[in-house]
Amino acid sequence: MNISSLAKNRFEKCLLVAIGACIYSIGVTVFVTPLNLYAGGVAGFSQLIRTIIVDYLKVPIPSGMDLAGILYGILNVPLVILAYKKISRSFFYRTLIAIIVTTVIMSFVKLQKPIIDDMLTSCIIGGIVSGVGVGIMLMYGGSGGGMDVIGMYLTKQKGDASVGKVALTFNIALYALCAILFDIPTAIYSIIYSAANSVATDRMHYQNIMVQVMIFTKKDGVADPIMNELGRGVTEWVGDGAYTKEGTHILVTLISKYEIARISKMVRTLDPHAFITYTSVSRVDGHFIKKLQA
Repeated sequence: MNISSLAKNRFEKCLLVAIGACIYSIGVTVFVTPLNLYAGGVAGFSQLIRTIIVDYLKVPIPSGMDLAGILYGILNVPLVILAYKKISRSFFYRTLIAIIVTTVIMSFVKLQKPIIDDMLTSCIIGGIVSGVGVGIMLMYGGSGGGMDVIGMYLTKQKGDASVGKVALTFNIALYALCAILFDIPTAIYSIIYSAANSVATDRMHYQNIMVQVMIFTKKDGVADPIMNELGRGVTEWVGDGAYTKEGTHILVTLISKYEIARISKMVRTLDPHAFITYTSVSRVDGHFIKKLQA
């Protein structure tokens, strides 16, 4: 890949991450905030602090501005540093873009009335919309900050973590606090939003889904780029085709869904006539590296 195409690819990913941040922010500001409910993660924690400062402490805030957006940006500073040091530089830059977009929208987009009056419907739709936004950001190598960064970090370090699970765990504590400070219905509807968001996020962010790949080829050396470029182990057998009576190499490896396009291109480059099958795997025990989208 030459420099110009690489730059174009990076720009497209940054643009898609920014679009995902816009979708997430719309899900929160349009469907959740007008109902006085609380989004999950750092955004919800920012809203909680905002409520305490504005409604309980009576600190004046300029009209048309939501303090939760400013707090969201501030609270994400240490998490952005974590992304820079522990995950990757590209992930850091895209996450920074997403946080800036989300901070601006959450700070200055403030609806006085909800567009959907039914709280249950608004929670589910808001959760799906914001979860899709988060999923888009993660798919293209960024995140909206907050629990997404911690979830991506744990996904990289531990085999049984996912962004949705990490966010849902944090939200249990957050909504328990909401129930204590406010009322039970507020906490319950916020939990419904969080559950819809978590499911949509993990549905979109499918890098945790493993795929078993079987490759049938008559060419030698097909396993080498898989091991060298993807860093995946390969098991290889040599057999005979029952129909052709010709020698065939049978390769088996395990990858994430993000790597399907790369491995297909590698194999097709070496052997255009290779036969490849992909099978989704729901669980893997043992050593399997979950890789972040570059």
